[in-house]
Formats: sequence, C-alpha cells, structure tokens
Amino acid sequence: MPQITENGQDFDVVKYFLQLLDEDKDLSSGIAAIRTLLMILEKKQFGTIHILHTTMREAVAAMRNTDLSIAAIVSAGELFCRFITLSLDDKHMEECRQIMLNRGKIFLTKLLNSRQVIAQQAQRFITDGCRILTHSRSRVVLKALITASQNKKSFHVYVTQGGTGNSGEEMVKDLHAAGIDCTLILDSATGYVMESVDFVLVGAEAVVESGGVINRIGTYTMGLCAREMKKPFYVLAESFKFSRLYPLNQRDLPNEYKYSRKHLNDVSKVHPLVDYTPPVYITLLFTDLGRLTPSAVSDELIKLYM
Repeated sequence: MPQITENGQDFDVVKYFLQLLDEDKDLSSGIAAIRTLLMILEKKQFGTIHILHTTMREAVAAMRNTDLSIAAIVSAGELFCRFITLSLDDKHMEECRQIMLNRGKIFLTKLLNSRQVIAQQAQRFITDGCRILTHSRSRVVLKALITASQNKKSFHVYVTQGGTGNSGEEMVKDLHAAGIDCTLILDSATGYVMESVDFVLVGAEAVVESGGVINRIGTYTMGLCAREMKKPFYVLAESFKFSRLYPLNQRDLPNEYKYSRKHLNDVSKVHPLVDYTPPVYITLLFTDLGRLTPSAVSDELIKLYM
C-alpha cells in the first residue's frame, strides 16, 4: 500500500480511503476517492506537476486494488485530476498547489450536492399512484424516491434482491423507514412484475461513452425486459461516474470491473458482479448535468475531459 510521507509522518492512502467508507455508509467509493486525493494534496508538497500526476495515479491504483467496484474510483480520480490541473502554466509550484486545493474543494462540494440535484431532476417523472421497479440498492435512486415521498406523493416500489448479499433487503428497509410502500422481489421475477409497473428506475456504477451503463448484474436483463414490454428505463447517475470506456458487449468490459479481485486469476467458475446495459435500452439518464439522452453522453464526456 502506498504511503505519502510529509514532515516525517506517513499517510496511508488505502487505510484513509476505507476508513471514509466505513464511517459513512452512504458515501460512494467515487466521492471517497476524491476526498482521499484531496487529502494527499493537503498533506504533501510537490516539486513539479509531473510528480503530482504520478502520486495521484499511484493513489488511484492503490484504491482500485481494494475489493470494491473500481468503475467510480477510476472515473472520479481521472476527472478530479483533470479539473484541478487545468491551465497552470507559468506559475510557481506552491501557487499551483493552492489553486489545485481550492479547485478540488469546489469540485468536491459540487459533487456532494449531485444526489440532491438528480433527485430533483426525477421528480416530474415520479407521479402520484405510480408503480416503480428498481434494481437492488442505489443511493441516488433512494434519494429520489425519498424526495418524492416528502413531496407528498404516494407510489409503490418493487425492489429486486440484487443477486448475492442483502442490498435489495437494505433498500426495502430504507424505503420502509421513509414510509414508502415497497415489495422485495426475486431477480428472476423481473419479467413477471414488469407488466404491472409504469417505469424502471436504476442507478449506475459507471456511464460509458456510448451512453450505456455499467451496473450491478441483472441491470441488462431488466433493460431487455423493459424494452420488450415498452416500459421507460431511467438511469440516475452522478457525473463523476462518466467513464472513458466504450464497451460493445459484455466481453468488452475489463475483468477487473466485472469480478472480485480474489477471482481474477480464474473467472471461469464465478459469476460477474456487474453487466453492461447498451444505450438502446435506456430512455433517459438523470444526472447533475441535466437530463440526457444516451446519445448526448459522449458530448458531455468531451466537455468534462477538455
């Protein structure tokens, strides 16, 4: 694990990153990665921009080596580094560091508000009496549903179990705590329930250049079923999850995105943790950049990485 040394003190990148996630269960891995990179900026002096880039790349590599989904870690790290290092020519390094710190804090503050922005974007689509299908647990979907309930809307949510683990059960528990009617269903019951819902609302671990999404395994199946039954399929995702990947199919996704690290040496006998839903199955994406059609994602990515 890389350690940043400054004034004789070590800063353990991975330990700090995991501690952030442990202390706040609602914190996404992407935001935790940005907060970790910001802490490195605060703790370490850099002789050159090149050294800074190298240090940041090493820190992102360390965080992606944890047994967490790496999609948001990679995209958030890339966007953060890109944003803070824009137009720093002809400036002293310490002056550059202070500019980058200020930019980093602005960037983080904006992203911390992104769930609320997205939740508001979705409100006109969550109508009184509607029936919604969602997949497993998504923090941003939960935020949108709670916001709608606080706006005195009454609706019912079907929540899939979401494969292994108890993420679907956690989502149902959170919805019940907010006073929202919901039902936990088997992943295999998606087709049975689809005919009775008004639309699908899911989160994403990454939004790729094509406008498709990487998300928990079963999302693609849900998209296929929704399209066949002519149900709108909406995705809620923060802009730090926009990734410069362009998969054409499931095999195009790198194995490190699909499998736990302990299984990477032999993936023949384990199931993937995520799948890729192509843009043709997605009706709209709700983001902190606005409501987007899948075809508009590539333009937004160009703006983010310019």
